[in-house]
Amino acid sequence: MQVGDKVFYPMHGAGVITGVETCEVLGEQKDYFVLTLPLGSMKVMIPTDNVENLGLRDIISKDVVEEIQTVLKDKPERVMGSWNKRFHAILERMKKGDILDVAAVTRNLSLQDRRRKISSGERRLMDIARQMLVSELVYACDKTPEEVDQWIDDQLERKSA
Repeated sequence: MQVGDKVFYPMHGAGVITGVETCEVLGEQKDYFVLTLPLGSMKVMIPTDNVENLGLRDIISKDVVEEIQTVLKDKPERVMGSWNKRFHAILERMKKGDILDVAAVTRNLSLQDRRRKISSGERRLMDIARQMLVSELVYACDKTPEEVDQWIDDQLERKSA
């Protein structure tokens, strides 16, 4: 990975590596990728020697966009158990960084929220999942966040119709 690469960072979303900085941490010099995320204009520093363990990966190809569309249109999964167990199961799924899992979480929570309101914790996970999905699709499809947001809504509307 190098400066200029578009990458996905689990639980944060997609962004561009805009630089490499050396910082001293606990008396040790370490190199960090500076990842700039377009949504929220956030910057994240990722240790260059720990990229693989943190799940940093390249942006998906356009082929995967069709798979995302299929996931968004699929029947939602019912997760059983208390809200606490559901919350932790969803969080673990999102931490993996698999965009198809993120799309499924977005679909499941969005459709569940339409039927009956979800808890505030689940709503926060829904918002994070959607932001992660939008940020990656912005780069994969070369669209604006607003266009991607509308596309996701269109896919979910077809499911709930």
